[in-house]
Amino acid sequence: MKLKKILGITSIALASTLLLTACGGKSSDKDTLTVGVMTRSDSEKAKWDQVEKNLEKDGVKLKFKEFTDYSQPNKAVANGEVDVNAFQHYNFLNNWNKENKQNLVAIGETYISPIHLFSGTSQNGKAKYTSVSQLPDGAKISVPNDATNESRALYVLQSAGLIKLNVSGEKLATIANIKENKKDLDIKELDASQTARSLTSVDAAIVNNNYAVPAKIDYKTSLYKEKIDKNSKQWINVIAGKKNWKKSDKAATIKKLVKAYHQNSVKKVIKDATNGTDVAAW
Repeated sequence: MKLKKILGITSIALASTLLLTACGGKSSDKDTLTVGVMTRSDSEKAKWDQVEKNLEKDGVKLKFKEFTDYSQPNKAVANGEVDVNAFQHYNFLNNWNKENKQNLVAIGETYISPIHLFSGTSQNGKAKYTSVSQLPDGAKISVPNDATNESRALYVLQSAGLIKLNVSGEKLATIANIKENKKDLDIKELDASQTARSLTSVDAAIVNNNYAVPAKIDYKTSLYKEKIDKNSKQWINVIAGKKNWKKSDKAATIKKLVKAYHQNSVKKVIKDATNGTDVAAW
């Protein structure tokens, strides 16, 4: 009888321990988010370090799963491998959803990497112009030739007051969509990787940051910086998740993540860590 009593007490104690552990684990799990990201650069790490610091008061922990293939982070959200991801802009997310018949959504905006219209340079590297208004009639301007980046470049030229297009928003623009070109600009379509190299042979060029930085282009030679408006909104980077994320048991924690990202402290890190090439967009 005594043995049965001892075993009974032990079973109750064990069950209680398991119950507490389970409850504790569940609570802890709700306060931990796994974020899918691409392999983090120093600037990306700096941004997330600040976000983690902002989350400390809420007791929220972040785990990062890094990917090297752009096709993987969204799949990881869709199959529940990660809670959210942060690596893409609206344009990429919308196209991925269409191609994969998914319905992931943007939960919060993060930053944009504005592209620039850089002045052409002389052989010694000196900028030919200091303002858009100085560009002469018939100026040669090189732009990326792939559909997405060319469209983005043309919208920038429109925003700079150099051309007018007959499309807007998320509609892709091509040279055929130019309805007004008062300066009779000679727009040269080049591979995106070549626009930086073309600066010595053109009057100006649209260069994506991922090529401008390694080419060591002086951002002081920028004649125009892409503005955040309805035409550039699609290039804003986002934190993305499942469509029904608000009904998940991590909804409150995800909201805390977005709030922690949307702080002035993060805005400052974005500016400082990227030398101004990235701009907070919320």
